[in-house]
Amino acid sequence: MAKTEVILTHNIVGLGGESDQVKVAAGYARNYLFPQGFAIPVTGANKRRLESLKQRRAEREAHEFNTMSELSKSVSKLICVVKVKTGDDGKLFGTVTAGMIADELKHQFDIALDKKKIHLEAPIKALGEHAVELRLHAEVKSTLKVRVESTTPLAAPVEAPVEAKPHSEKRGKRVEKTEAAEAKPKAVKAEKPAKKAKAE
Repeated sequence: MAKTEVILTHNIVGLGGESDQVKVAAGYARNYLFPQGFAIPVTGANKRRLESLKQRRAEREAHEFNTMSELSKSVSKLICVVKVKTGDDGKLFGTVTAGMIADELKHQFDIALDKKKIHLEAPIKALGEHAVELRLHAEVKSTLKVRVESTTPLAAPVEAPVEAKPHSEKRGKRVEKTEAAEAKPKAVKAEKPAKKAKAE
């Protein structure tokens, strides 16, 4: 497979950053990188253009670093609340993932953060507060407090007043029936001695 050297004009994940000189397959460069404007061939004129690309890259990286540093300071003070469904015993249905945390950050605080920057050792499987590591930049790390709450916190109280009332009413009716049934035998017992008296 023929290889060719190109100068990248944009940051391409897995290949390199802006102004990097890399070797790629000739077909990949010809069919994808050049038409999309992601790279330029290595020529004398393009080598001179390399300085402006390096300067642009340095400015972009400095801007990213400053932005992420500021974001790190503000995020460390926040508490992101993630609401999840739970069973009666408080166990989660499923887990809380980096994607869910990223969605909640966008929804609650209007912070657009790539889920790849949210680093979870393992998905969160319990209610309560958890410290989640954020890898915002190669040199910027932060921690975000995530509070996992249940969307059905009234599971126990709901059972007692709502469900118990209909049951207690039914039980009450049954108790009345049993009282009526108990009352009848007493009446029957009272009648029996009278019949015996008549028979005598």
